[in-house]
This record gives sequence, C-alpha cells and structure tokens, in this order.
Amino acid sequence: MGIQSEAELEEKLIEQLRNQGYENINIKNEEELNLNFKKQLELHNKKSLNDNPLSDKEFEKIMIHLSGGSIFDKARKLRDQFQLLRDNDDIVYIQFLNSEDWCCNTFQVTNQISMEEKYKNRYDVTILINGLPLIQIELKRRGIELKEAFNQINRYQKHSYSRLFNYVQLFVISNGVNTKYYANNKNQSFKQTFYWTDVENNRYSDLHKFTEIFLNRSHALKMIGKYIVLHKSDGILMALRPYQYYAVESILRRVENIPPKNGYIWHTTGSGKTLTSFKASQLLTQNKNIDKVIFVVDRKDLDYQTIREFKAFDKDSIDRTDDTRHLVNQISDDKTQLIITTIQKLNNAISKAHLQDRMKNARDKKIVFIFDECHRSQFGDTHHKIVEFFNNKQMFGFTGTPIFAENAIKTKTTKDLFHECLHKYSIKDAIGDDNVLGFSVEYYNTFKSKSLQDKEGNDLSMDDLNVEGIDTAEVFESPERLENIVDFILANHKRKTYSKEFTSIFAVSSIPTLIKYYDIFKRKNHDLNIATIFTYAANEEAKDTEENTGEEVSTIHTREKLDEIVKDYNKTFGDNHDLNKEGGFNAYYIDISKKVKERKIDILLVVNMFLTGFDSKTLNTLYVDKNLKYHNLIQAYSRTNRILNEKKSYGNVLCFRNLKKRTDEAIALFSNKEAIETVLMKDYHEYVADFNKYVEQLFKIASSVDEVDKLETEDEKAKFITAYRNLIRVMNRLNTFTEFDFDHLDIRDAEFEDYRSKYLDMYDEIKSKTVKEKVSILDDLDFEVELLKRDDINVSYIMLLLKELDPKSESFVSDKEFLLKLLDGSEELRSKRELIEKFLSENLPLILEDQSVEVEFDSYWLKEKENAIEKFQIEENLDPDKLKETINEYNFSKKLHRDMVKLTFMDKLGLKERRTKIEIVTSAIKDLVQRFTL
Repeated sequence: MGIQSEAELEEKLIEQLRNQGYENINIKNEEELNLNFKKQLELHNKKSLNDNPLSDKEFEKIMIHLSGGSIFDKARKLRDQFQLLRDNDDIVYIQFLNSEDWCCNTFQVTNQISMEEKYKNRYDVTILINGLPLIQIELKRRGIELKEAFNQINRYQKHSYSRLFNYVQLFVISNGVNTKYYANNKNQSFKQTFYWTDVENNRYSDLHKFTEIFLNRSHALKMIGKYIVLHKSDGILMALRPYQYYAVESILRRVENIPPKNGYIWHTTGSGKTLTSFKASQLLTQNKNIDKVIFVVDRKDLDYQTIREFKAFDKDSIDRTDDTRHLVNQISDDKTQLIITTIQKLNNAISKAHLQDRMKNARDKKIVFIFDECHRSQFGDTHHKIVEFFNNKQMFGFTGTPIFAENAIKTKTTKDLFHECLHKYSIKDAIGDDNVLGFSVEYYNTFKSKSLQDKEGNDLSMDDLNVEGIDTAEVFESPERLENIVDFILANHKRKTYSKEFTSIFAVSSIPTLIKYYDIFKRKNHDLNIATIFTYAANEEAKDTEENTGEEVSTIHTREKLDEIVKDYNKTFGDNHDLNKEGGFNAYYIDISKKVKERKIDILLVVNMFLTGFDSKTLNTLYVDKNLKYHNLIQAYSRTNRILNEKKSYGNVLCFRNLKKRTDEAIALFSNKEAIETVLMKDYHEYVADFNKYVEQLFKIASSVDEVDKLETEDEKAKFITAYRNLIRVMNRLNTFTEFDFDHLDIRDAEFEDYRSKYLDMYDEIKSKTVKEKVSILDDLDFEVELLKRDDINVSYIMLLLKELDPKSESFVSDKEFLLKLLDGSEELRSKRELIEKFLSENLPLILEDQSVEVEFDSYWLKEKENAIEKFQIEENLDPDKLKETINEYNFSKKLHRDMVKLTFMDKLGLKERRTKIEIVTSAIKDLVQRFTL
C-alpha cells in the first residue's frame, strides 16, 4: 500500500465531516463564497427578516460593515448583531453566530476555494458556519513535518487572506498522524499550537479522531462561541487549551448541582490559570441564577496583578475593590457582577461589626467564590468565617500546588476545604506538552567541613543537617559565605541570563540575611541593577518557616533600611518613590514588578514576595539560599518556567543549599495525579476521647491556670508544654469537623485559651534555657562555592529516576507505576515505554546487589537497539553495514540523504518502487533513532 497523498487525506476528511452532519458544498472562488454567505445569512435570520430576502443594497450594507477593522475587530463583529436599515425603513438586527444554541447554526464544508490578493492561493478545507469561513484546515501528506502546514497558513495570511477569510477563528493543521489547532493570530508562533486531548490529557493526534471529537459540530461551535478569548489589550484572539476547557466546563457543571458542591482545579504553575479563571468567571456571570462572582486573591500585590491581567482580556469586565467599604457596596448592590478583592478585605467585610447592617442582604445572595492560589490563602480562620457568613455560596479554588496528605498544613488538605478536585494538569503534563519549561537545577557546596558533609563530600541535605552542638544558623549567615555566594553570582550571572537578556530572583532565608546580601552587592564593583522589597510590621520577629504561607515580617528598624534601599532605587532609575506617602509601598511594589518584566532589574532580592503568583516571561534564573520544600519549592522554581522563545529553553535554578532530596520529593509529589488528597482521619468521637484524655493529663500537672505559675523545675515545665502541645494537635483535628462543639470537651474554651497563653510564654522561656549553647565552627570552615549536582527536570531527569529504582524496596511497585505514568505523559518517552516496562519487569528484579542498575540498563538498551536494527534490516533486505553507516550519520547530523538511503538497498527496484522504499526506510530509521535515543 502506498503512502496516502494529501488529496486522499482531504477527501477522507470531507467524507468524515459529511457523515458528522456537515453539508458538503462546492465553492471555488470568492464570488461563490459571497453568494453562499448571503443565502445562509438569510436562512439564519429568517425570522428577523420576516422571510423577505436581503436586497443587493441591504447585503452590500452588511458586507461594508463586515469589511472594516482588524481580525480582532472582526471577531467582535462576529459575536455582535448588526443593526440593518432595510429598504422599507424597517430596522432589523442581523445575527451572524448563535453561541448559545449550536443547532440553530448551519454547518458546511468545502475545499479548494481559490482566493487572489497579492498572490493566488487555494485553501485545503474550509468549515463555514452560517456561510462565514470560521475554521480553516491545512493538510500535508503523511511523512511531511507538521510545521510546513503552519508556515503555509502564515504565507496565506500575508499574501491572500482578506475580506470574509479574515473571519477565520481557528486554524487546524494536520499531516494525518499529528493534528493541532490554534487561534487566528498573525503573531502566533508554532509553540502556540495545541493538540486536543481527553479530560485525562491523552492526545487525539490522529486526524480522524481529532475530527470526530474536536470538529463535532456542537464542540466546534462551543470552542468558537465560548472558548476563544478576545485579548483586548493586545488585540488578539486566544484559544483555550484542552485542560483549560475541561476545567471551566467542570466548574460550570458543578454550579448546576443541587445541592451545590464546591471543588478545586489543580493546574500546575505557569500553565495559564489566570486565563482559565477569567473565562470561568466570565461565563459564570452569564448565569442568570448567580448574583455575584467574587475572585479572591490572598495579597494586595496579587490583587493588582490579577486585575491587570483580567483587564487585558476585557477592561470592562471587572470592578476593583479599593477598600473594604467599596467591597461592601459592591457585594450589596444589584449591578456589580464580577468583583476582584483580597481575602483580607473580604475578612474585614464579614467580621467588622459596623459593616454588618450593610452586609445583611448579601447573606442569601447566590455568590460564587473563586480563590486564586488556594494552597496559600485558605488554611486560616477566614475560610471558616466565609462558610458561616454566606448562606448561598459556592466555592472553587485554583492552585498549581495542592496541599495533599504529604505536605498538609495543620492536618488540612485542599480536598478537605474544597472537596473534589475537578480537573488535574500536573507539572509532568505541562512539561510534556511544552506548555511550561523544564528546570535545570544546580546544587552548590558553599562550605568545607566534614561535620557538615556526607560521605561523598557534598553539603548535607537540609533534612540531614541537624548537627549536635554546632550553630548551623551561624554557618549559613557567615559573612564569608555570603560574600563568596555574591562573588559567584556576579561571575556567572551574565552567562546564566545570556548577557542580561533575561532577569533573575534571589530568594533568601530572612530579612536580616537579605539586608546583608544587599549591602554586599552594593559595595561590589559590577554593572547589575539590584533591587529588593519586603514588608515590615512593628515589634514582630522575622521568621523563615518552611511552611510559611503568608508574608515575611520584619522588626521596625528594618523599615529604616528599606527607606534607604528605596533611595538607592530612586537614584538608579530616576524615580521618586516614598514609602511614607499613602500608597507608597504599593506603588513601589508595582514599579518593581514592571521593571523586572521590562528587564531593567537584573537581580531582585526577596524572602517570600514574588515567589508565588508573579509571572514574567523574561525571568529565567532563580538563585536560592533558603529552605524550601513541597509546594513552596515548586512555586519558587516555577517563576523561571514561562515559555518565551527558543533561547529560553529551561528555567535556571541555582541552589546554595543542598535541596536535591526536597526537589526530587516535590517533583514526584506534584507529578503524581494519584497523590493522597486527604489525611486519614479517625471518627470525631475518637478525637474527643483523645482530647479529654490529654486534658486529664494536663490537670494532673496543673489543675488550674494559676497552678501553672507554681511549676518550679525545668522538668515540670517541660511536662506541661508536652501535655498542652498534645491538646493543640488534637484540637487542630477537631476543628475540621462540622459537629465540633466545646461542650463535648472536659475543658471550657476560655480556660483552654488561658492555658494557651501560659504555654506560649513558657515555651519561649524553656526553649531558650534548655537548648545547649551551640559551638561556633566558623574558624574551622573553608567557605567556597562549588557545583555539587545539576538536574535538568525533563526527560533526562525521568530517566535518572528510572536508574535509581530499587526492586527490593517496599515502594518498588508504586515507584514503578509512577515512572510508567511519567512515561505516558512525556511525548519524548512514550515510544520507549514498552522497552522500559520490559526492563522493569524482566531484568531489574534479577540484578544482583553488586551489579549496577545503570550499567545493566545501558547493556539491555544497547542489545534491544541492535536486535531492532537487525530485525528491520532482515525484513527490508538491507545491507547491514550500509544501514549502520546511515543510522550513525543520521545520529550525528540529523540529516538523511536519499542517495545514502539508496545505498542500503540490496534489491533491484523500479523507479516507483525505489521512491516508495526510500520513504519507508527513511521513516523507519528516524523512528529507530528516536526510540533508542536517551
């Protein structure tokens, strides 16, 4: 059987569309296109026109209306109605597209329409809806690179697309085996073309399957009518990707539930959650049963960023809340449909006594809440307050890093708060789909001391770095160490950022350390622009907790330092920021955000700010001298993974602490769609019994609050701390139950809080007295910055995990299943899955303790490759030596010359047979090389 030609592919596609309900119509030129449009427009508007056909003059008015403006303007006209003054002076409204009811539109398909502008071109397959060409399909025969179809459409856009063809909303490109779609945007790159998938992110690459699903008439109309976003600030069309579509659809379905249920969307950081949440919010406001949609962020800086991004999609779609009173007015009125606010303002609105009268009528309104970055904002008391205050609410969360059992905060998970996960799109999915970049993570040793290193001479990991009698904090904050790190960054920054073409963030452990770093950078001789920002509050200590989900806080004296830093900033950039003015801090934050994106700031020093929710495509490097784990680690790393251009091929992460183990854990957790979503809970009454048991123990130590002051020895005080800590742990569990009531406990709530005050004061006191005085080892340390390890978190990284599998481990079965799922999610590794699964099942269990998994795997891989080549050589009767030469040449140059392929033939063939065999052998060689390349 010969290779299917482009004409045959086209014929099969039209036949399939005809079977799916499209009318096959013969249109060969623009004149016939316009005549058909007039006919379909009259049919679509039959009722408005009272069955009276359009006169030539009336149709000309419509064509004049449709002819003006850009592709963006035409997309708006398509979705609007046109007021037509008829020849008899009647006014009617002409509709071009019915977005609500797909079956009220007519669907046609035609092919080879000839259009002539600068050049004459014929287009492959055109889908017409109500006579307008809204989907254009460009085909290439099998074996031709898909990008050729993309490039051909680009040529059409420059040379011949005009008039009605500027109403095309979606392009589809296919070579039979690979099929992608994208919105009509002249500035589009090939990276903005997408495969369609099922809800589990399995691709419909084959043209037949893609046509069956994506070009189903109802779905095609839904994509055009609801899931193309008109980006107003850029004046472009944006088509939602499949995972965004499924997420929005799941929310819309959930809203119709009776009784209403909550839910959350897990879409990895960098995958376009803002666009998804905007489209969900926009469509929810069109639901007549919903009074308000409130989009909630957890910080003022994210409030500004979200509003800016929402307004880019539609500047008239939202109303920002400037303060709590404004928010109360918006919630109370009957006109504001979509509100963006911070969780702090929302908390004030429902908590402040003087606002309650005005908030009364909002209690029973149907309000849908959408929480952005819900892994951060929803684990405090505010969530409970919102649930209690609003009677007719529904709550949806968006997060790139959910809280699972493994990384749970105070025993609560995202599922505990929002119930079911409605759609998942993990970091593994996004990297495999090229929707975000992978990471190149480098780990650097920063000191030399056997007491702080493992057997291989590497810095101990953060979880192992618990050295008895050594002040590790003193080590990490040593001036010599900080100086060496700064010198290293200055020496390597331009190389990492392509001579400052990109920017960076430097995440550090605390505000005092940040200030030290800033001062070192300031006194060094360099041409980099360094900036920093941090929040401050009087009389509070700055704490760098690994599970910190809020803002960093510093003592009041660092406010003066920030004023000094702002003066440096003003001098560098010619600005006049003043933190003492009203809104001064927010203006400073916004300006920093802008200058990072404009590549005017080379290194931004932060503690927590900018590590979540900040998107900048021009940022490619993250320096880390800070303890990170799980969701905080992925969030920080993901500042670097936005796709921009060919030069930005991955996100650089340079760790000056050994975070490798934590990085591996975080990547594994957030790549695993089957991660445990709940912390296993006992029955409510079991927890009540546990709590009361600990109350009894507490009362034996101190029968009343006053008795706590009579505890004299360190041992008695330590027992009290342990007893009360046990109560706190169980209380955290009890608070997750709706039936929880203090009346079920053997202690009153006020008494419990009084004990808490004693506990907190005593804990600080006993801790400072009982901890051994740590010995300084600074004099014994040789500080330097040395590369420890580099991991590229991509296909190679997955292969590394494969080689580290231990068949004797208890977790081998789950580890094996996890790896196989990673392989399915990687386009590059999917073809290798069968070979790798065979190795895991047949070879790995037989490897002896003294044998290397890596060596055995490499040996297995080479043998399988040789067997595959030999089998192919025999089947096609090829010269074995010439075949190996050809494969080696392709491996080296990635080019296959026809003459070289012909030399492998041992049979004498006719011209037609030889041409066919060249294509078969060429394709097979490429497949072999791709399958066995690691």
